[in-house]
Amino acid sequence: MSFPVPVKVCSAIAGVSILSIAVAVFAGPPEVEKSQSRPKVKKPAPVTKKEEKRTKVKRLVTVAEARQRAKLTHNIYATTLDAMHHHYFFHDRANVPARVMEDMFADIAQQENIKAKWIAVNAKAMSIDHEPEGEFEKQAAKEISAGKHEYERVEKGVYRRAVAISLMNNGCLGCHLGFSANKNKRDRFAGLVISIPVKQD
Repeated sequence: MSFPVPVKVCSAIAGVSILSIAVAVFAGPPEVEKSQSRPKVKKPAPVTKKEEKRTKVKRLVTVAEARQRAKLTHNIYATTLDAMHHHYFFHDRANVPARVMEDMFADIAQQENIKAKWIAVNAKAMSIDHEPEGEFEKQAAKEISAGKHEYERVEKGVYRRAVAISLMNNGCLGCHLGFSANKNKRDRFAGLVISIPVKQD
């Protein structure tokens, strides 16, 4: 049996955690004698556009590797979403976890070249950015709505995988269906699309 954690307690825990991390990260090393000279550290040279392009090329993987990475990324995001709903989201007293996670999507896209996006399937989109765009996303929404768990495709050097995200728990239907949520008699889903550049044959 689970009990809701008060917002103040969550805030206190988060505050202590952030403070601990800040102390660990920003704490200076033990003072050394002034007579000891510290070696000068050279600043890294700025990354040129040519080097940045070369780095992106190195990140390309095979379709099989992209599929494994996409599955792992999906599982991490789906688990995080569920945990945030269960422990930290109290309806009107916090940001919606799916929206908060879009900040994570942006960071991972920049660091790992793995893009993620929510798409509406058979419930109301909570943002115009979640409306399916392009042939792949529209077809993925149709496949998931019809009962398929996942849908994938490789085109133009990008592996794309869309997987169903259930809206049948954590109070999701209250927002996605509004007043008609209580009358709902079918499974409702959103979709999570993962996109990874792959090596061209």
